[in-house]
Amino acid sequence: MNFLLKVLASAAGLTVAAWLLDGITITGDSDNDRVLTLVIVAAIFGIIDSFVAPVIKVLSIPFIILTLGLFLLVVNALMLMLTSWVADQVGLGFAVDGFWTAVVGSVIITVVSWIAHLILPDAR
Repeated sequence: MNFLLKVLASAAGLTVAAWLLDGITITGDSDNDRVLTLVIVAAIFGIIDSFVAPVIKVLSIPFIILTLGLFLLVVNALMLMLTSWVADQVGLGFAVDGFWTAVVGSVIITVVSWIAHLILPDAR
């Protein structure tokens, strides 16, 4: 249940990022296809954020310390770009165009997901 809430929060963040930024696109033939793509991409993003991001963060601790945490923006942007690549490999209509779009998009997704976590009920 907790994973489902995280997927819904990520889907909300991805929706807002795609709405605000021209470089993040979600495509599909119908609204239902776009919603399904959005939920699957949010699940992929959650899986990548759960398994790949911690490894990358541990390996980049010196850079995180050196930049006083700003390198985490780069890590989050790379996770969003990896999600875009995986979505492209499985044939989903999700794309992120460029590194700076990914940086801004990851900030938007983080803020919206945080707000969604405040609104959605917690399993605890």
